Order: sequence, then structure tokens, then C-alpha cells
Amino acid sequence: MARDELQLSAAKRAYRNAESEGNRREEARWANVIGDILKNKGEYRKALRWLRIDYEVSNKYLPEKQLLPTCQSLGEVYLRLEMFEEALIYQKKHLELAKDTNDLIEQQRASTQLGRTYHEIFLKSDVDHSAARNAKKYFKSAMKLAHVLKENPPTNKSFLKEYIDAHNNIGMLEMDLDNLEAAEEILNKGLEICNEEEVVENDDGRSRLHNNLGSVYMELRKWDKAKKHIKKDIAICNAIGHHQGEAKGYINLGELHYRVQKYEEAILCYRKALDLAKSMEDEDALVDQIEQNIYTVKEAMKVTDEMKKEEQNLKKLSRKMVTARGTPGERKCLLQQNASLDRLIEKSSMIFAWLKHREFAKSKKRVASELCDKEKLSDAFLVIGESYQKLRDYKKAIKWYTKSWEGYKSIGNREGQALAKINIGDVLDCTGDWKGALDAFEEGYRIGTEAKLPSVQLSALENMHYSHMIRFDNVIEARRLQLEIDNLKESRRRELEAQNMKGECCSETDTEGNDHSSDSRTRLCNSREMCSSNSSGSKSLASAEEANDDVPLISLLRSSKTSPKLKEDLPDQEKIDKPTKALVRTSSELTSNHQTIIGRKRVRVIISDDEDEVHNQLESSKGSLLEYPVEAVATSNKIKHQHDLVSHKVQDVYASGSKFEESSCSYKSISPKAVASYSKSYRSFSTEKDLMSDFAASGSKCNVDNSEEIQHKHSATHVKSHTTDSNKDQSVTFEIDNIRIHIEAALFHGGGKSSMESLKVELACLYYLQLPPEKRSKGLLPIIQHMKCDGREQENFEIFEGRKDHLEKTVIEVSINGWVQKRLMKLYIDCCEELCEKPNIRLLKRLYISEVEDEVNVSDCELQDISITPLLDALHIHKTIAVLDFSHNLLGNGTMEKLKQFFTSSSQSYGALTLDLHCNRFGPTALFQICECPVLFTRLEILNISGNRLTDACGSYLSTILKNCKVLFSLNIERCCITSRTIQKIADALSAGSALSQLSIGYNNHISGNAVINLFAKLSTLKSFAELNMSGLMLNKLVVNSLCQLAKTSSLSRLMLGGTGLGTEGALQLTESLFCGFQEPTKLDLSYCGLTPLYIHKLNSNVTLMSAILELNVGGNPIMQEGTSALASLLTNPQCCLKVLVLNKCQLGLAGVLQIIQALADNNHLEELNLADNADMGKNFALTHDPMAKGSSEFIQLELDVAKPASEVCGEEVEKHQGLCAMNTECTNLEVADSEDDEMKVEAARSAVDNSCSSSCQRKLSLESQFILELSTAISMAKGLLFLDLSNNGFSAQASEALYTAWSSGPRSILACRHIKNQIVHLSVEGINCCRVKPCCSKD
Repeated sequence: MARDELQLSAAKRAYRNAESEGNRREEARWANVIGDILKNKGEYRKALRWLRIDYEVSNKYLPEKQLLPTCQSLGEVYLRLEMFEEALIYQKKHLELAKDTNDLIEQQRASTQLGRTYHEIFLKSDVDHSAARNAKKYFKSAMKLAHVLKENPPTNKSFLKEYIDAHNNIGMLEMDLDNLEAAEEILNKGLEICNEEEVVENDDGRSRLHNNLGSVYMELRKWDKAKKHIKKDIAICNAIGHHQGEAKGYINLGELHYRVQKYEEAILCYRKALDLAKSMEDEDALVDQIEQNIYTVKEAMKVTDEMKKEEQNLKKLSRKMVTARGTPGERKCLLQQNASLDRLIEKSSMIFAWLKHREFAKSKKRVASELCDKEKLSDAFLVIGESYQKLRDYKKAIKWYTKSWEGYKSIGNREGQALAKINIGDVLDCTGDWKGALDAFEEGYRIGTEAKLPSVQLSALENMHYSHMIRFDNVIEARRLQLEIDNLKESRRRELEAQNMKGECCSETDTEGNDHSSDSRTRLCNSREMCSSNSSGSKSLASAEEANDDVPLISLLRSSKTSPKLKEDLPDQEKIDKPTKALVRTSSELTSNHQTIIGRKRVRVIISDDEDEVHNQLESSKGSLLEYPVEAVATSNKIKHQHDLVSHKVQDVYASGSKFEESSCSYKSISPKAVASYSKSYRSFSTEKDLMSDFAASGSKCNVDNSEEIQHKHSATHVKSHTTDSNKDQSVTFEIDNIRIHIEAALFHGGGKSSMESLKVELACLYYLQLPPEKRSKGLLPIIQHMKCDGREQENFEIFEGRKDHLEKTVIEVSINGWVQKRLMKLYIDCCEELCEKPNIRLLKRLYISEVEDEVNVSDCELQDISITPLLDALHIHKTIAVLDFSHNLLGNGTMEKLKQFFTSSSQSYGALTLDLHCNRFGPTALFQICECPVLFTRLEILNISGNRLTDACGSYLSTILKNCKVLFSLNIERCCITSRTIQKIADALSAGSALSQLSIGYNNHISGNAVINLFAKLSTLKSFAELNMSGLMLNKLVVNSLCQLAKTSSLSRLMLGGTGLGTEGALQLTESLFCGFQEPTKLDLSYCGLTPLYIHKLNSNVTLMSAILELNVGGNPIMQEGTSALASLLTNPQCCLKVLVLNKCQLGLAGVLQIIQALADNNHLEELNLADNADMGKNFALTHDPMAKGSSEFIQLELDVAKPASEVCGEEVEKHQGLCAMNTECTNLEVADSEDDEMKVEAARSAVDNSCSSSCQRKLSLESQFILELSTAISMAKGLLFLDLSNNGFSAQASEALYTAWSSGPRSILACRHIKNQIVHLSVEGINCCRVKPCCSKD
């Protein structure tokens, strides 16, 4: 500190001297130095005064370039003071000046600083929908610039530090977006760079990486790793004298001890942090927060003591229960145990003792079972699910939440169902299934709306808002949801105010009806004393056997997910007992909100200016801590819930609702629209989500009504999709025979629907559901022919794009061109009605498009053991079946047992049967059901059980199936977690008379070479064996030799060896073995096998080989430019019979891509060509080709930067050529204006571009246009191609469209199709399914 004072005094003397001499440059420089010293001391307001002097002098007397450091410093200080608007002004000016002067160093610093500011805005605001996007944009720009500067430093200075800090910043942002695994990866990469570049141990960059990694591992519950990194952070900060960083490190360490209930150690860490914080100026917020954390820990210690006493009480009740068995007092004793367990569950969740929490929850399940109380049992399932979620065992959490939902559904408890759905969505979000999470939140909102539960609605809406804003970056939908949230909060507040006024008038009624409020399950206890076994908390345990005995645990735990944003607007007396989130969101979330205050040093994002840290001045709390002494004070004036009592008020600057203590999620969700109460409502998603039938509840995304009926009943022409003004413009209306169907307009923007045909199918299904039962009795469904708007037929979605602003006025007239009978579909809908289940829209569409009703394909319909029941019942009535595809669902062994019953009871005892069950949740005993079904022994020809966790327990069942199923033609057991034991059993079960022709065993672990060799020996004895898939299994030399022997003795028509590490030598040996004698054309997959160009040269030089391969996949191998000429020669050879060639990720370069396609001019065999991912997307590279081959003397070398869009190229000529320009040249440093930039500035900047630069641009654009022209010509000449994949090669949308124009010329003109979106460029013809079919589902 003394040294700082000496430096400050010296700087002030120098400033005064410069001022007296009139040396403006030195005057400004020394004012900046003084401001920087004060900033590093934490005296930000004093620093701001000196920096303003620097700015005024520089702006008035010095060249504009001198403002660069000034704007940077001002932006930095305003950021630390959390004055974000002012910070953005100076930071954007900093970036603008840096671009004008072409200063990459300053551009990198400005981008980092802008990223930090938007990051802070994102953390502190739930309604700024562009902050996260802008933060990521600027951080990535800073990372790219730092990498460029590191590789090519313009000065002698190393830019390694900035590159490392860029990793820290992006890792920090991923952490705030709840992407913990991604954050862990990028932060560890930062440390790896430090080690590779031999960065000193005591480096501040390392400190920040260790600090953030400590926080990530804490969230992942990896305590030892977290402790290791936090201690390293503390040690580094101590060594370099960084007191603020050291204090925050101790705060993090205190949090870690707090989470594992080591309270004494936690207090010691906080004491050390407090001493360090008090030694610094302007750190009052840090000091206050640490003191609050200490207070919180002490309160947690009290709760722990109370929990120990309650455990003793529970033991007494357990002993008492022994004597009460069979007596009249048994029920009362059980109720007392239940109440005691409720209190223990409450207290364990308050202190994050999740192992204890799980123990108590399971005890509650046992007690509830003895009470035969389904509601209490469902409550128990819910809290068990919460325990597993907090312990990050998401599979088990889903299991218990699902059980809870089923229990609530069986007793008609709508609120329980809604909360269970929201919690299921929460877990799905944690596992990365964001779409599934969104659907669950949506369903929770629908149920909450029907049950009129505002708190549940608000919880679901906030979750939906989070999903759209963070997960899907859907700003429009997020803003709409925010408006709904605000409206609901306002409505809620008015209701509470009305209740309070009524209470003041009729105080004697305060206690009446308290236990039967319509929203009672969402009310909280105001204190620990009030949290008892009943929801009101006002009655003693003695009354347990009376009316309040059955008040469920959920009423106690609703406190778990309190929304601070809701409470800040509520009257004081209601601020504590109005929760808005689901049960699983316990006080832990509030903990993480406290963490947002100081501790994770996320705030310490670094820019490239040799500064050691960034201080986060916390917004002072305006709420009274005296009134709520143990609650968290977040980044603004938001009073938290009393359940926060012991929520840990740790550090860090998250925004409210930013993270859980044990989970990687925060509030999330999507909102079904509210519809008129009398309408019949359906939900329709672009992804073909569940459809709600006319007996389903309202609140859906797709609404259907019969105009005639509604006019008669309600004097309205049709039902509006939404009731609020904000929502009324969000639907498109389709009219079919006086029935109107409303589908969300958003589904038609950005490729929401895969095709018009899909839309027609969906409309046909929705229309059929609206027909009266007598019209549905024959099972006739409409065939949709035309859709007309204003008399014009619509063949694509352009109508929806062109009428974005007034779609609500658009009515699409739909005409029917006949009817088609779908008996199975009709049976399914009838069974749904009988079981009161809503029809599944995906399943309906699958049944509709099925050409043969005996072939049932319901893949990817999100079916579970319960929801598939109507379909199985329908199949029982339908009786005959030839193909059953249940793949990509959520089915378990229960479904397999029902299938066994179906096949056993079926009268169909012969006929081929295909059973496709891949990618479900079947276990080993699912195969036992096949073994126990004699009908399958004579029928089962194809069995695909891949992607299920069968393990080695299935070995004996597979052996039995292979022995008994005499006609089994194909067996697929990929990705089933089996090992050598099962492979050996399969080999032992095979005999010479086996009909097995296809076997897939790829992507299983720990399969020994001996087991595979034994399997090959048995396969060689089979007469009809033809196809083998071993992808993903590493093959050693002995296995390769054995495989070559099998290839010589068997007539293999398909061999899949992707990712087997075969190598060039092994691949050549195997290929020669395959075709050593007479051989049918073969399909060969050698992707990711480490092949070199030598393999292609050998293939090209051997006529026998090239004429015998029908399909060849060498994707993921470094073929590079050396192999391109050989490939081109191979394709021009008339002996080449290739029909499919996959060359994705082969490092061919764009020149190689062009050369390959040009080689197809005279090739009439090749039908499918995959050239995706062959351009280097990460750096500038030269595209070189030689037009001399076509008689030209010109040599073109084109510098391309495929990492940038074409819209960034400068000059008016660029705009003329954008249609053909695929990539951007770096002629200028101008960028297209961001959403936050002023367009006038962009135009002014454009006008200032140097003429020579424009000339250079035009030259390069001309060359690029020539490349696209040549590529287009080559595509049009390749007349035999039916499918071409050019994805991820850096082509702009305009260039892709130009390529499609070439594709659609000639013989493909009528049948040409395209799938162009972002970097996807698929050119095909009708009948080619493009990327919409999963690889595991593709049929040969």
C-alpha cells in the first residue's frame, strides 16, 4: 500500500508539471496513470474523476487515436461501478476507434471488455434477451483476435496472456449458461495452454482459471477437485499480492466447506476472507457479504442441531411404533412419524445435506406406504427425485419424478402433476435434453392453467422463458413469455392486495379455510417454527389424525423455488409465502444466487491491458436485512424466501435465478397459449410433438374448432387461439370444411416445418380428430390436396414469411382430394378415448403416412411404457403385424412384456416379422420375453435391439434366441454395453445351419481379440452370411488377419469398419482379400480408420478393386490434396462402379471439392456424394486450381476467409456480387452493424474506406465469383448425381442458392430438392431423405 501511495504522489506531481507547461499529451497521460492507480486500489469514483480529465484533454487537444486507452479505462471503471449504459458507450467507442486505426490489439481489448459488460448485464437481468448473445459474440471475437495476435504478434510483446484469459472468459460464460461440462472443458484447455507454453506457476491467468474450475467442480459435486483448484487459486493470489482475489478464493473455499456441512472450517475461511476484504478500500459490499455468509453458516449450525434433536424424536416414534402395531393408535403414530420426517426433509434441504435428505425421503415413502395414502406416497416420490437430482443422479431422479407424476395422476391431483412435470423438465435440461425439458415445462404450465394455480403457472412460465432465451436463443418468444410473466405477477399482486384489504376488514376469518386454499400447495411456511406436518403450519401435531392429516409434504417444500422477481413486487406480509417454482428447486438455488454476489470470480474477466483483476462493485441492497436476517441479498433489491434461512450466501456475480447449488439449471420453460374456455384445443409442434385431442385440456399450441357449432353456441365465427392481446397475432388459421385449425405462426419461420407435405399430414390428423364419432367410425382420413390463400395455391412457406406482421388475418383454405382408410389409426384413437389418454401427434402422423398397415413404424414418438398402451391395445384388435418399429422411444421392459402377451395371443403364427427396438430403455430381461414366446421362434427374421443397456446379463438370452429362432436373418446389438463374454456366447450359439446373414456388434467395449476371432471362425461356417458391422471396435493385427480370412471364405456384401483403427496397411490387406476371387459388389465403410492417400492410389491402380466396390465411405481420413487427383482419376475411370462415395472431413480443401465434382461429368454410376467439412473453417487458406487444364494460361490463387460471412466485405461492388460470393475477403476491418450499433456510424465508416481497398475487394470478389461459377458448372455437368452434401464448407446462403440453381438444371429440374440452412447444404431429388433419417435408422 505504501508503494501505491508513493506512485500516486509521483504521478500527481508529474501531472501538475505537465499542466503548468501546457504539455497536453503528458497531461492526459498522467491523468490516465493516476486514474489507473486509483482503479487498482478500488477507489473507483476518484479514478473516474481523473479519467474524465484524461478524456476531456485528449478529445480536445490530441489526435483521435489517443482516445483509445482513455475509452478503455473509462469503460472499465464504469463496468466496475455497474453503470452499464455508460460503460457500453465508451467500450463501443473504443472498438470503433480500434477498427478505424486497424489496431488488432485494441480491437481484442475492446471486444473482451464489451463481452464482460454484456456478461454482467446478462447476470443481473432476466429480461435483457440479447445480453447473453452479445456476450458470447464479443468473447468469441476476442478469442479469435487473441489467437491471431498470439500466432503473429505485431510487436515483440507476447499475447499468450490474452489468449489464456479468453478461454477463462468463455468458460465463465458457459458456466453462467449452466453448461458445466463445456465450461470444464474450455477452462481445462486454458490450463493446458499454460502448461504447454510454460507459463509461470504464480500467474494471475492461472489464478482465474483455477478459481472458475473450482466453482465448476463444486457445481458438479467433485469436492476434491474443487478444493484442489480453489487452494491453487488462493496460493497464487497470495504470492502475487492480489488481496481481492485471495479473499474471493477463501470465500469459495468457505462455500465448499459449507456445502459439505463442515461449518467450523467454513467460518475460518470466511474470517480470513473478511480480514483481507477489510484491508482494501471501497470493498464495503464484499465485507458485508462475507459477514452475511458467516451469519448464514451460524444459522445452518443451529438448523443442524435442530435436525439432530428431530432425529432423536424420530427414533422415539419408531420405538413407539413397535408397541402401537395393530392397535387403534397405529395410524396416529404413523402420522407423527410422517410429520417428523417432513421436518427432517425440510431441514436437510435447507443445509444441502442431500444424502440425509434421500434417507429421510425413503423413510417417508415407507411410512406413506403403510398409511396407504397415495398422496403422501406421491409426495415422497417427489422428494426422493429431488434428492437424486441434487446428487446429480439424473436417471434415478427422472425415475422417481415419473413415479410421482403417475401417482398424482391416479388420484387426480393436478398441482402435483404440474410440479412433477416441471421437475422432470428441470432434470431433462440438466442432461442436455432441452427440447424434452421445454415440452415438460409446457405440459406443467398447461396443467397449472387448467387447475388455476398461479404459482405453478409462474414457475412453468419462467422455466419456459429461460429455455427460449438461453437454450434456444429465441428472443421473440422469450419476450412474449416475459410479458406473460409480468402480467401474471401483476394479477397475482392485485389478488393479494384484495385479500389483504379483506383481511383487514374481517380479521376474525383469518384462520378459516386456511387449509383448503385453491393454491394451498404452493404456500410456504414463514419460519422454521411454522413448518410442521400441515401446510398452514398453524395446527399442532396433536391434531394429526384429524382433517389436516392428509395435507401433503409438498405444501412444506414449495418454498424450494422461490422467485425473487415475484416477491419484490408483493406486499410485505406476502413476500415470504408466495413461491413460484417447482419442488425440486430448493433453497439451493438461492444459495447460488448468493454465490452470484462475490465469489466465483466470474467477474474477474480480463482484458488485454496488463491488469490483474476486475473488481465487481456489488449493488447495495436496499432491502432490510434486519427484517430478514438470514436471507440472501442478491445483486439487486430482491428479498428472498424464508426457506433461504440457511441458504448459503456465498459469493459471485450470478444473476438472480442463475444456478442451482447442486444442479446445472435455473428457471426455465415455454408457454402454451391460453385459449377460450369453450374451445377444443390441440397442440402441434413443428417437431411433431404430442397432439392433444378434443378430450384434452385447453392451453395448447394448436387449436381447432368447428365454426358451425361455435356460432350456434357462442355467436362467434371461430375460436381465437389466444385470449390476450399479446398472443392474438401468433397463429395461422387453416379452414377445412368449416372447421378451423389454428397453428402457431412461429412454427413456420426459420424452417419450423420440414415440408409442406408434413404440414398437410398434420392438418389431416387434426381435422380427423374434430369429426364426430359417427363420421370417424369408418376410419377414413382426408387427403389434403391444395392450400390456397387469396385464391393462390401455396406450394411452400413463402406465404408465412411474407405475412409475418398480419398472419392473424390470414386464412388458408384447405381442400380435400379424397379419403384414405386408416383402420389402425382409428383403433388407436378409440383406445386413447377409452383410456382417457391424449393421442400422440407424432404417432398419428406416422400411422397416417404408413402405406401398409401391417408395418407399424412409430419411431421417435416419445412413447413410454404407459403412453404406448393405447397403441398396443389397438394392435390386439388389429391382430396382424409384419414390421414393428418402436425405435428411439423411452420404452422399458414393461412394454416388452406386453408385446409378448400380444404375440402369444395373436392368431398369426407364421409370416416374417421385423422387430426394431433400438434406442430405448430395454434391459436384459426384455430378451427373456422373446425367449419365452414360442410364436417368435418361427416368425422373427430381423431383431434390432441396439442402443439399449443390455450388458452381459443378456448373453444367455441372445444365445437362446440364436438357437431357437430358426429364421433369424439379422441381429443388431450395437451400443449395448456388452463385452467379450456375450460375444463368446453368440459364437457358441451359432451353427452351420443358422440363417444369420447380418450381424452388427459395433461400439461395444472390452471385446477381446480372441472372442472376435472365435466369432469369425463360426461366421465362416454360415452359408448365407453377408454383412458384418464392427464399427468402433479397435482391431489388432491378429483380428485383421482373421477378418481377411473370413472375407476370402464368405461372400460379404457389406463390411462396416468405421473407427476401427485399421490403418492404410490393414485396409489394403482387407480390400485385396475381399476381392481375391469372384465377389459381388460390396459396400465398404472405412471411415476414421487412419487411411492415407496411399490407399486411394492403390485403389485407383487396381481395376478389380474399383469395379467391385458399390459404396465406399472413407470420411474422416486425411486424404488431403495428395489423394484428390487419384480420387478424380478413379471417378473418371469407366470401370468404376461406385454408387455412393463419402468423403466428409477428408481435408480435401475447396480446390479438391471442385476437382472431385468436375470428375463426375462423364460418370453415370455415382448417385450419392458427400463432401461436407472439407474447407478449413478456422483460418485463411489458399484455394489454388489450374485452369490451364482447360486451355487457359491464367493461374488463380484465391485468398479466402471462410470463417466470416460475405456480408462483411466492403464496398458497393460487394453488394452486386453477394449472390455468388461464398466467402469473405479481409479487405477492411468493417463489420455489419450490431443490433446495438447506430446505422449512421456504419454508413459513415463505409464512406471512409480507401479506394485502393475497394479495388482489392472487387478483384477478390471476381475471383471468388469465378470459383462459384466453376463449381456450379461442375454440379450441372454431374448429371448422374441424386444427392450431394456440401455442408460446412463456408458457403454463404447466396452461394448455396447459386449452387442449387445449377443442381436443378438439366434432368434433375423437376425432381430437384434442397435442404439449405445455416451451413447445411444438401442437394437431392425427391425420394432422397437427406439428413432427416438418423444414421442408425437408414435402410439399405
